[in-house]
Amino acid sequence: MDESKGFSGKAGGQRTPVEATDDAFWDQFWADTATSVQDVFALVPAAEIRAVREESPSNLATLCYKAVEKLVQGAESGCHSEKEKQIVLNCSRLLTRVLPYIFEDPDWRGFFWSTVPGAGRGGQGEDDDENARPLAESLLLAIADLLFCPDFTVQSHRRSTVDSAEDVHSLDSCEYIWEAGVGFAHSPQPNYIHDMNRMELLKLLLTCFSEAMYLPPAPESGSTNPWVQFFCSTENRHALPLFTSLLNTVCAYDPVGYGIPYNHLLFSDYREPLVEEAAQVLIVTLDHDSASSASPTVDGTTTGTAMDDADPPGPENLFVNYLSRIHREEDFQFILKGIARLLSNPLLQTYLPNSTKKIQFHQELLVLFWKLCDFNKKFLFFVLKSSDVLDILVPILFFLNDARADQSRVGLMHIGVFILLLLSGERNFGVRLNKPYSVRVPMDIPVFTGTHADLLIVVFHKIITSGHQRLQPLFDCLLTIVVNVSPYLKSLSMVTANKLLHLLEAFSTAWFLFSAAQNHHLVFFLLEVFNNIIQYQFDGNSNLVYAIIRKRSVFHQLANLPTDPPAIHKALQRRRRTPEPLSRTGSQEGTSMEGSRPAAPAEPGTLKTSLVATPGIDKLTEKSQVSEDGTLRSLEPEPQQSSEDGSPAKGEPSQAWREQRRPSSSSASGQWSPTPEWVLSWKSKLPLQTIMRLLQVLVPQVEKICIDKGLTDESEILRFLQHGTLVGLLPVPHPILIRKYQANSGTAMWFRTYMWGVIYLRNVDPPVWYDTDVKLFEIQRV
Repeated sequence: MDESKGFSGKAGGQRTPVEATDDAFWDQFWADTATSVQDVFALVPAAEIRAVREESPSNLATLCYKAVEKLVQGAESGCHSEKEKQIVLNCSRLLTRVLPYIFEDPDWRGFFWSTVPGAGRGGQGEDDDENARPLAESLLLAIADLLFCPDFTVQSHRRSTVDSAEDVHSLDSCEYIWEAGVGFAHSPQPNYIHDMNRMELLKLLLTCFSEAMYLPPAPESGSTNPWVQFFCSTENRHALPLFTSLLNTVCAYDPVGYGIPYNHLLFSDYREPLVEEAAQVLIVTLDHDSASSASPTVDGTTTGTAMDDADPPGPENLFVNYLSRIHREEDFQFILKGIARLLSNPLLQTYLPNSTKKIQFHQELLVLFWKLCDFNKKFLFFVLKSSDVLDILVPILFFLNDARADQSRVGLMHIGVFILLLLSGERNFGVRLNKPYSVRVPMDIPVFTGTHADLLIVVFHKIITSGHQRLQPLFDCLLTIVVNVSPYLKSLSMVTANKLLHLLEAFSTAWFLFSAAQNHHLVFFLLEVFNNIIQYQFDGNSNLVYAIIRKRSVFHQLANLPTDPPAIHKALQRRRRTPEPLSRTGSQEGTSMEGSRPAAPAEPGTLKTSLVATPGIDKLTEKSQVSEDGTLRSLEPEPQQSSEDGSPAKGEPSQAWREQRRPSSSSASGQWSPTPEWVLSWKSKLPLQTIMRLLQVLVPQVEKICIDKGLTDESEILRFLQHGTLVGLLPVPHPILIRKYQANSGTAMWFRTYMWGVIYLRNVDPPVWYDTDVKLFEIQRV
């Protein structure tokens, strides 16, 4: 690209439109040999693109037509010469640079979907304008063809140079899948040049899809992205091999490099940028709202019917379709092992710091894992079938714990919690958590000896007591996960038992219960956890029973919670003197694990993108009851049911506080005030019977042992509790309630804003969208 004139000098300097036929003029934009995408970004400044857009619109239009035409020609010819390859790459870079400035201007947005005279759908050269293809379609099909172009993006299968070139039109791209894995057994020789070329084309593809960033978040998330819709339709003959190539490239990637420490310092890893780009393109193509999808097979089959030949879901997005129909065990194993290996990468602690390359795209991987579980129930069941699920759980808990103090990573906290909520709706997840936790990943949490359930609860406690304020909306979700797994937890450690009681202590103070309309739900969740464990897992849980006995005053205080106006008023006065919602006192913090670093807040000035609000737990989940035979029965909410039975309300708060609450205030910002009627309405439903009965039976026996033996020693009491039994003494066990995640348009919208926010922030070299007028989210500095 001739630097002397600059971009607007060339394209905008001519106030008069330049004819599209003036090849000498247009060729100067892509004929240059040695440019990189970074060069194009430097040579074509934002101000100049905007100037051409405003002052010489017909030249910008022609530039786009011509650049797309060059890509189409390259795809048609098969890019045999070096010169053709260079032109394709330069046009690709130029379009990547210019497209965001077309998307940011509403007047230009329809431009790529207008038809180009002479570009017939019916093949070459039919000048039938009725049949003309929109520019966007020509561009997307050319990119798809170029991604399977022998000697450019894939290896040629020709035996010798004498063979005629492979015909691009008859080529079966399924034989050219980029990597072994799902549905493809052959792993091609790695080729640096091919990887780089693929990456440039995928960057352009992602930029095409990014029109979504320039539309504000719409409440009805049925708004499909026309670029994605077309690219993932039957119009794209490469849809299957491309989906497979992207998935396999991500899941086969091993950043460690064949187990040789420091290998990444010797060989620059050119695969990683391609893997990142592939992961980003993949999650964007899978942005499909399963809640509004027409077909029930993807979203809700509880029966686990064969999905391999199920009907395609809703809009015919082939990528979603293929993903939902993967069904071979070895394919599931390959995907799960790959994602687990990559998620665990930041945790790999060898004795040699920096000996393994640290990857940065764990958020994209979490979105991909979410999509797999959400669209393919067979995959979800496979994940939970063995303890392999723990290889996903441990990295997620690591990320949650590490990000808890960092305002810029709220999105990461949410997706981690959403995945655990989805998994916790399945009985097998709770069962798997009983596996002893021995991997010692350095984490800033108290040292304990126990199971993966202990790890989960200790990390959740840490998030609740020492995360930042913006995580409060997640407390309901965190405790719902603990409730869902609690009936299956065979033995909690003493550290964990104390953490659970510390949470109850903090959440059941009068000022906390009275300071917001929903706070009492947290107490209901914790009581439900204790009841599940006492009723279903009493035998192995002497630590928890002992902790409940020691902290029995908390339960008595709850039962005797004052409800008269002066007491309510007094409790709220105390609150004004207590700034922190949860003190750490009384939780016996203990020392953190060796080698761990405390969770750090974001560096000042860190960029973050805003997120839409997530639906409340009542919208996120659906209650199901576990029957005798272990099957789940959905519980439809009773109409007009008030919210105080411990389950978050189905949008029907009780009359007593509905009147108290001004429509403007949904927060605890002082406009809402608690009344005695409101307190009584839920206090009377606190499920304390089981615990009170347990205390009634065991406390006198424990006290007698202490007096008889003059004991101050815990171990003797624990031994007594281990051998004790409450059979026949407790109330009849209640049915187990599970709150299963259910897809809804609110979460679909949240995922869309989160995913594009991640992609925006992660693409800094070159900064594809930086400083353009995006509407889907706001860019904020911490």
